[in-house]
Formats: sequence, structure tokens, C-alpha cells
Amino acid sequence: MLSVVIPVLNAEATIAERVGAWLESGVADEVVVADGGSLDASVDLAQIAGARVVVAPKGRGSQMAAGAQAANGDWLLFMHADTRLGPGWQTVTKRFMADPANIFRAGYYRFALDDPRPAARRLERVVAWRCRWLRLPYGDQGLLIGADFYERLGGYEKIPLMEDVALVRKIPGHRLEALPADAVTSAARYRQDGYLLRPARNMLCLALYYMGVPPAALVDIYRGPRR
Repeated sequence: MLSVVIPVLNAEATIAERVGAWLESGVADEVVVADGGSLDASVDLAQIAGARVVVAPKGRGSQMAAGAQAANGDWLLFMHADTRLGPGWQTVTKRFMADPANIFRAGYYRFALDDPRPAARRLERVVAWRCRWLRLPYGDQGLLIGADFYERLGGYEKIPLMEDVALVRKIPGHRLEALPADAVTSAARYRQDGYLLRPARNMLCLALYYMGVPPAALVDIYRGPRR
């Protein structure tokens, strides 16, 4: 059984379509939406579309931890609300879950952006390099992991930022597999902040986190100047 866990905050424009697509995929058995205090119709629309909704403190770490706790599946797939999987993901995902050798392994998908510009392709190549050599996929690439393995790792930390990095760093490199399907993510934040500034800000946050700066102190840097 596969449970898809989606952290949500004010995502009424897309959440019903996302939940419906997962439930109609023939792969996901349930969708758990972890809401962080939406002020719009996200919760109602997710429930109408067939998701189970849990409420958690705002922040992807807290929300995904709550979603995982509520999930019934023996496999968990963590996905961001603005990410969808590309062609062939059903076969790739079912194959990974069906292999007994993967009970204590995890998979992630190829980073892709819904933007035709060359800058998006360059960023995708940079991310592919990071994943190949640093073994460091981010949350917008999804994470497919057995529920028992997730629990052994301690799950997502309830931190406001870097929750994906904190969890992936606990997974030995030989237990982390790149899955041959795209995780297509909205490029809105890159179009807004720029294809140089946004990745640079992300890298700065990562470097500071590795140096021991608490995630709470990185939130303002990550978000950038308020508009």
C-alpha cells in the first residue's frame, strides 16, 4: 500500500487536481494532505477530492511528519504540492516497491521544471550533478521510502527549513536511488527571483546549515526580501 503525503499551505488552485491525479493513478492507495494553516479553501477541496487531511504546525518538516504519522501505507511517497510526476512514473514506482531489496532503501525522481527556457535546463543539469556527486536530492524531487525504513531513520525533523536535507543525510549513499522519471516542479519561484539569485540563495542556506546555523535562522535568507 502506497500513501502519498503532501504538505499544503494555501494551495486551493491546484490541490484538488493533484489529489485526484494521485488517486486515479492506479498506484497510490491514499493521499494524506498535511495542512499548515491554510486560509483558503485548500482543506475543503482536498477532502472533496478524496484526501485525508491532517492539521499540523506550519512548516514542511512538521507537516510531513504529521502526514507520515497519519498514513496507513507500508510505503510513503512525499511530494510537494507544486510538483507532479512525469510519464512512466507509475511503472518505475511500482517496480521499486515490488523489489524486496528496497525495503530499506529510498528513491527520488529527476528534477525538472515546467519552464521551456534554457535557464531551466541549465538548472536541471546542476541539480543532476548535485544528486550524482553529493547524493543530495531535495524535497521537490519527491521521496519514495518504506514506512519501516522511514521510522528507523527517525522521520522528518520538525524544523522550518532543511527538513529534506536532514532526512536524506541519514540515508547511506548506497541506499538512495535515482528513479528514471521526472518530478516536474513549478518554476514560479525561479521566474520571480531569477535563475541565478534563487539557486544562489538556496546554496547559501545549505552551506550555512552544514556549518551549524539553526534552520530557523535561515528562513528569512531562504525567502529573500519581502515584496
